Amino acid sequence: MSADRTEGGKELRGSNVDKDPDEWKTGDEPMTGAQASYLKTLADQAGEAFDESLTKAEASRRIDALQQETGRGARS
Repeated sequence: MSADRTEGGKELRGSNVDKDPDEWKTGDEPMTGAQASYLKTLADQAGEAFDESLTKAEASRRIDALQQETGRGARS
């Protein structure tokens, strides 16, 4: 991924969109409510279990995997 991306017309230079979850300063904190909601939706669609104990970083990686598996919202 490039260091510069745009989303909704906004430039996302050096944002967490491009940063590896292992490099997040808060990656070991519990996942956010938004992550939990989206992850539950993706897990349901994939017929897989939802793990509510994931950290922010783990949830991000799981979301990426389930997006690819379900073909939904995959990042380019």
